[in-house]
Amino acid sequence: MPQGQPSVVPDDGLTTRQRRNRPLVFVHTGIGKGKSTAAFGLALRAWNQGWPIGVFQFVKSAKWKVGEENALKVLGASGEGGTVDWHKMGEGWSWVQRDDQADNEEKAREGWEQVKRDLAAETYKLYVLDEFAYPLHWGWIDVAEVVEVLRDRPGTQHVVITGRNAPQELVDFADLVTDMSKVKHPMDAGQKGQRGIEW
Repeated sequence: MPQGQPSVVPDDGLTTRQRRNRPLVFVHTGIGKGKSTAAFGLALRAWNQGWPIGVFQFVKSAKWKVGEENALKVLGASGEGGTVDWHKMGEGWSWVQRDDQADNEEKAREGWEQVKRDLAAETYKLYVLDEFAYPLHWGWIDVAEVVEVLRDRPGTQHVVITGRNAPQELVDFADLVTDMSKVKHPMDAGQKGQRGIEW
């Protein structure tokens, strides 16, 4: 196992082992590509450790068959690592807001209520809340409530949240925040997304 050394050792009364194994909240935000990809990479590591994983897609269409979904479901059913449950909250909408969002807003709220129930029941060891930053940014779900629920979650449940425009209150609360910046992207040159790269 890598032996990285922390730059600061807090005076919090925890042992090195207790501090190492505390549950974390990750935020992957920014305008660059790779936020969900990084979260699913983390899910692969969790699967390898035998952790139960819950993926909650808040914005991507329920009809959109992303490659990570198929791969993680196959791995989850293999019996060799952790289990994987995949929950889709969207109904054909995207991160570009459209005129009629009332139904989408309600589905996002229902999704958050399910996440809260699962956190309370300690259903998963890793939660991937994919594109969850959008309903927070749009004001559909109260950021203060999310922070409170995550702060008070029982056990050792890790949570990774992806999406552009993560609210500052969530960023301030999270343990690990990565801002994906864009230097170049093929779409800048007029190229559309392609199989195996975007999905």
